[in-house]
Amino acid sequence: MPQLTAGMFLIICPMLFLAGFVDSIAGGGGIISLPAYLIAGVPVHAAIATNKLSSFCGTSVTAARFIKNHLVDFTLALPSAAAAAIGSAIGARISLEAGEKVLKYILFAVLPVAAFVVLRNRSFGEEREKASSDVRALAVCVVASLVIGAYDGFYGPGTGTFLIVAFTTLAGLGIRQANAQAKIVNLATNAAALTVYLINGQVIVALGLAGAACNMLGNYLGSGLVITKGPKIAKPVIVIVLILLLIKIITE
Repeated sequence: MPQLTAGMFLIICPMLFLAGFVDSIAGGGGIISLPAYLIAGVPVHAAIATNKLSSFCGTSVTAARFIKNHLVDFTLALPSAAAAAIGSAIGARISLEAGEKVLKYILFAVLPVAAFVVLRNRSFGEEREKASSDVRALAVCVVASLVIGAYDGFYGPGTGTFLIVAFTTLAGLGIRQANAQAKIVNLATNAAALTVYLINGQVIVALGLAGAACNMLGNYLGSGLVITKGPKIAKPVIVIVLILLLIKIITE
């Protein structure tokens, strides 16, 4: 584990705030938060693990606000969350077995794809209220949650966005309903993966809790905004963070 420095906190805290703000609006916060830990000099395995602690706390805030506002359909969310937790636990175990070089190669491949989905997704932030809770929608949500949950446990960035895209395009949910269900599912994936990483001693608790506090504040403020304003804030931030990560990779 790396020695903690003030510089690490100065990098991670503001970026985790932005990550929570962006994630609460339309997903994709992991595209900011995971690189934040890597930019601060945290090793890959510890970065993924510690990011789960911060993300779990932040996502809890947004999920609670969605539940309070009656946007969560528990007949969809609970089976999907259960499937996602199973997938996430499996993904986390696989991640622990993978070498750091393998994970870095995955970083190079996955982050640009996740960013592309965020930046090109036409429904990103659109107000669309079509809702569906039939058997087909439930099946689609459960299968998508299992697959995306495994990805989240293994690596993570873009999970919230992938869930929203799957729930809107494949299950036919409206954007706010999809976002609400996605937060419950993402909460389950974070909890399952975090448990695996804690058991295996990969979480830097002090750094993760500091990031979590900032992430929770960002999630709280972001979840209170009108959803159509989200892309105007989220997209430029994601681009900036990816550029910073690219610079760090090149200079190492």
